[in-house]
Amino acid sequence: MTIDARSDTAPKISFVSLGCPKALVDSERIVTHLRSEGYEIARRHDGADVVIVNTCGFLDSAKAESLDAIGKAMAENGKVIVTGCMGAEPEQIRDAFPGVLAITGPQAYESVMSAVHEAIPPAHDPFVDLVPPQGVKLTPRHYAYLKISEGCHNRCSFCIIPKLRGDLVSRPVADVLREAEKLANAGVKELLVISQDTSAYGVDIKYQTSVWKDREIRARFYDLADALSEFGIWVRLHYVYPYPHVDEVISLMAEGKVLPYLDIPFQHASPNVLRAMRRPAHQEKTAERIAKWREICPDLAIRSTFIVGFPGETEEDFEMLLDWLSEVKLERVGCFKYEPVKGAAANDLGLPLVPPEEQERRWHRFMAHQQGISAKLLQRRVGKRIPVLIDEANGTVAKGRSKWDAPEIDGSVHLTSRRPMRVGDIVTAKIERADAYDLWGTVG
Repeated sequence: MTIDARSDTAPKISFVSLGCPKALVDSERIVTHLRSEGYEIARRHDGADVVIVNTCGFLDSAKAESLDAIGKAMAENGKVIVTGCMGAEPEQIRDAFPGVLAITGPQAYESVMSAVHEAIPPAHDPFVDLVPPQGVKLTPRHYAYLKISEGCHNRCSFCIIPKLRGDLVSRPVADVLREAEKLANAGVKELLVISQDTSAYGVDIKYQTSVWKDREIRARFYDLADALSEFGIWVRLHYVYPYPHVDEVISLMAEGKVLPYLDIPFQHASPNVLRAMRRPAHQEKTAERIAKWREICPDLAIRSTFIVGFPGETEEDFEMLLDWLSEVKLERVGCFKYEPVKGAAANDLGLPLVPPEEQERRWHRFMAHQQGISAKLLQRRVGKRIPVLIDEANGTVAKGRSKWDAPEIDGSVHLTSRRPMRVGDIVTAKIERADAYDLWGTVG
C-alpha cells in the first residue's frame, strides 16, 4: 500500500506499507507521528524528501517483495528508511542496498522518527501539526484495525514472529478501550481486533485491571470483547486460538454483542503434522469444541488458514485434513503451500520435504474440496435478509460485506437498490443468489 499526500509546503515523506494488518497498524502509528510533527505524505517517491518502507519478513516471497519495494524507492528517490519485520535482520538489506539511510525493526517507532528527523527536520507549524484524535488511518473511514498486543509467546516451528517481534506484550485494557472510543467517535463502523494470539491477551500481565469509565476491567479476552461491544459498532475477532476460555466469548456472539465470526489459524488437522508444527491449544478436541460453539451460537462463521506440503506431510495426513474440513464445515478458508523460512525451527526437523509439484497438487485439491463446502454453506443465506456494511458504492450499485466476512480476505455481497447507497452505511439486503464465495442481493 502506497499512501497519498496533500500539501506543497511541508517536508514530504513517501510511505510504503507491506505485510499483514498488524504491520498496517504499525504504519498507521508512524504516519500519525509524522503528521503530528507537520510532515506530509507524498504521492510519489520522486517528489518526496524521504521514503519509508515498512517491510514484511515472514516468508522468502515476502522478503523478495520488500527488497523490490526498497529497490524501487532507492532508484526513484535515493533517501530510504527501512523498518518492519525484515529490519529485525538487517544484513540482507544492507548487502543489497548499502546506501539506505537507516534500518529499524518492527514497532521501533522512535527509531523511525529519529531517522526521519536526521534526514529532514520537521517544519513546525501549529496549523499543520494537528492530527485527528483517532490518529491517521490507512484503512477506509468506516473500519479500522485495533491491535491489542505485540509479539507472541507461542513457538510454532514454521514461524519466526517471536524472533522478529518478541514475546507477547499486552496493552493495558484501558488504553485499548480509549483507542476504540476515539475510532467509534470518528465514525468507524467496524473494529477488527488483531494480535498474534488474540485469545492469549493479558496472559503476560496476569490479566491486570485498569480503570475505564469509573470501573475496573481486566485485561482478559472475554472482558475486553464485552467492553468493546458497548460502543455499538461491529466488533470482529481475528487470530484467535481455540483455547477453552474462548467458549465464554461465543456467548457474547449469541447475544449479538460481537460479530458471530472467529478467525482461527488452525493450519492443519493431522496430529502428526500439528505436532511437527508445534501448534498451541488442544487441537485434538477442536472438532468437538467447534460443535459446542455452534450449539451456543448457530449463526457462527469460522474462517481459517491452512498449510499444505509441510515437511513430513504424507498423503494420509493430507486426506485427514480434507476429511476434517468435511466434518467441521468452515465458512471461510485460505490455504498456503509450505515455504521454508530462514531461522525457523521447521528447517531442522529432519523430516522429508514434500516436492513442489506435490504441494501444488495438494493445494488445488484442497481449494476444490473447500469450494464445494463453501458453496453449500452460502446457499443457506439465499432468501434471507441480512445486514451488509458497504465498502464500495456507485449510486444504486454497491459492494459490501456481511457480518460473516472480513475485509480483503473473505467474500463480498453485491447489491442493487432503488436508492443511492453510501460507503460506510449498514443496510438490510435480501439475498437472491450465491456462488462459492460471494452473495448477491437487493436493498429495498
